[in-house]
Amino acid sequence: MSLGFTEIILIALFILIVFGAKRIPELARAMGQASYEFKKAKNALSAEGQELMDAAEETAAEEDRRKLH
Repeated sequence: MSLGFTEIILIALFILIVFGAKRIPELARAMGQASYEFKKAKNALSAEGQELMDAAEETAAEEDRRKLH
């Protein structure tokens, strides 16, 4: 299901009528900031998960070395 040109124009007009021309830049700025914060949090969680995986692998390798000696 894709939106055609007519549907996009209708949605844009609806947003313009509901929020007004002065609020649209504010909304766009807020959406951009929210997107930035989401990506930042996602990257931080991904890095933390990778650190935990690395620590777990290091611990397992150390235990294997102890068992061999």
